[in-house]
Amino acid sequence: MFWLTLVVSGMLEAVWASALSASRGFTRLGPSILFAVSLLASMLGLAWAMTDIPTGTAYAVWVGIGATLTVVWSMATGAESVDKARIALLVLLVGCVAGLKAVA
Repeated sequence: MFWLTLVVSGMLEAVWASALSASRGFTRLGPSILFAVSLLASMLGLAWAMTDIPTGTAYAVWVGIGATLTVVWSMATGAESVDKARIALLVLLVGCVAGLKAVA
């Protein structure tokens, strides 16, 4: 259950990062509210997961999931370019996150 919570919290990190960008400096209400709610949920989930998963591992997995999904979302929406190098680096990042889970 701790790992599932950590994964969902990492996914919420991508939500709040994207909402933060969409809020345009907190000048747009909807994205600003989504940012605040998803940030709170993400942090609470990370904090709870850290009660069972070592801090370094939990944080690295949380950041890795959030960063990967944020980049994938940006690529899907056209905000960032899609190229072989970016995809290869994302695959390596996901592999590192999976490796941390495997050795934890």
